[in-house]
Amino acid sequence: MRWAPASAAIAVLAAAWLLPWDRWTGPFPAHMVRHMALVAIAAPLIVLALPGLAGRLAIPALAGMVVEFVVVWSFHLPGLQDRTVQGPGWFALEQAAFLGAGLAVWAGALAARPLAGAGAMLLTSMHMTLLGALIVLSPRPIYAICGQDVGSQQLGGLIMLGIGTPVYLVAGLWLVGRALHDGGQEVRA
Repeated sequence: MRWAPASAAIAVLAAAWLLPWDRWTGPFPAHMVRHMALVAIAAPLIVLALPGLAGRLAIPALAGMVVEFVVVWSFHLPGLQDRTVQGPGWFALEQAAFLGAGLAVWAGALAARPLAGAGAMLLTSMHMTLLGALIVLSPRPIYAICGQDVGSQQLGGLIMLGIGTPVYLVAGLWLVGRALHDGGQEVRA
C-alpha cells in the first residue's frame, strides 16, 4: 500500500460524505461535489494507493470508460436522480456505483497500454463535458431536487465541468505523453 495516496483518498471520501455540502451549496451542487470527489479524485487515488488491488480490478480501458459512462449518465436521468434524494438506499447505491465506476475506468486506464488508457480518459472527459454542459445550459430545472432553481442546477453543472473535464483531460494527455516517451525509447532500442 502506498500511504500518501491512501491517506488522500480517505480524506477525500470523508470530506465528500461527512461535510455538510447540502447546507453550503444546496442539494444538487452537493450531489456534484460528491460525484466528482468519488469518480475523479478518490478513485484514482485508491488505484494509486493499492496497485495490487487495482491490477486485479483492471478491465480493458475502454470497457471501464463504458461502465463509467453508463453509470454516470444513468444516475443523471431525472427519474433516477430524483430517487437518490428520496431515501438512503438509493443514495448508497448511487455512491457505490459512482465509486465502482470510477475505479473501473481508472484501474483499466492506468493498467492498459498508454494510448488505450489515454483514449479511455479522453472519452471520459468528453462525455463529462457534454453532460455538464447540458446541465448548465438547460433553460429550466431538469431535476426535482433543484425545484425552480435553475441557478443551483447550473452551479452543479459547473462543478462537473470544473472538476471532471480537466482531471480526465490531464490524465489522458499524461498517458499520451507516456506513450510518446515509451514509443521513442522502443524506436531507439
